[in-house]
Amino acid sequence: MENTAAVSPARGESRWGGVISTGSAAMPGASASTGTSAGAETGASSSSGSGELTGLTEAFAEAPILLTTGGQSADYQMVGTLMKNLGMDYTMDNKATSAELGDAKTLIVVVGGSSKGLGAAGIDADGELARVDELIKGAEDAGLSIIVMPTAGSARRGDLSDKFITPIFEKADYAIVVKSGDEDGLMAGVCASNSIPVDMIDAISEVATVLPKAFK
Repeated sequence: MENTAAVSPARGESRWGGVISTGSAAMPGASASTGTSAGAETGASSSSGSGELTGLTEAFAEAPILLTTGGQSADYQMVGTLMKNLGMDYTMDNKATSAELGDAKTLIVVVGGSSKGLGAAGIDADGELARVDELIKGAEDAGLSIIVMPTAGSARRGDLSDKFITPIFEKADYAIVVKSGDEDGLMAGVCASNSIPVDMIDAISEVATVLPKAFK
C-alpha cells in the first residue's frame, strides 16, 4: 500500500468554496467534459441547514489516496475504476481501518449502504459505522484531507444508506454528490451547516472531471 499524510485545512473555512444560495437550483447541465458545477439543487428544505452552500474553488488535497466505502456498496469500486483511468495514485480497501492509512494524504469515502455488500464483508451496519468512524478519526489525527462521495443517486437512498450519511458527511473537507440522491436536501444541509464545500453532479461519470480539480 502506497500512502502518505498531510494537514487538511480547518473545517468551517471558506477558502476552497464560492458561496451559493442554499435554496438555489443553479446547477447547470453538466457532463464529464463540462467541469465542476458551481451550484446545487437541494430539493427540499427543512433539512437544508442554516449556513450557506458552497462549491469547491481551490485545490486542496494531495496523493497518495486511500479509497474506501462507507456502507459496503459496490459504488466505491466504480469510483476506483474512474480513478485508475485518470492515473491517480490510490489504494482501495473496503475494510480499511486507521492501521491502513500508511502514508496516505487523502481519504476518500464513497458512501452507500448495501446489505449484500455488508454480508460479503462479514460485518453488520453498526460494525461498518464503527469501522468508518475509527478510520476517519485516524485520518483526522494524521491530518489527512477527507473527501466524501455518495455516487449512486436515488437508488442508494433508504434507511440503510441514510444511517451512514450524516456521521460521515460531518467529517468531510469536501463532498461530491450525485444530485438525484439528495432530493430531500439532507446532504446539502449537512454540508451547509458545517461549511463543507460540495459539488453536485448529474452522474457518477462526472467524478472523472470534478475529483481531479480537488487535487494540487
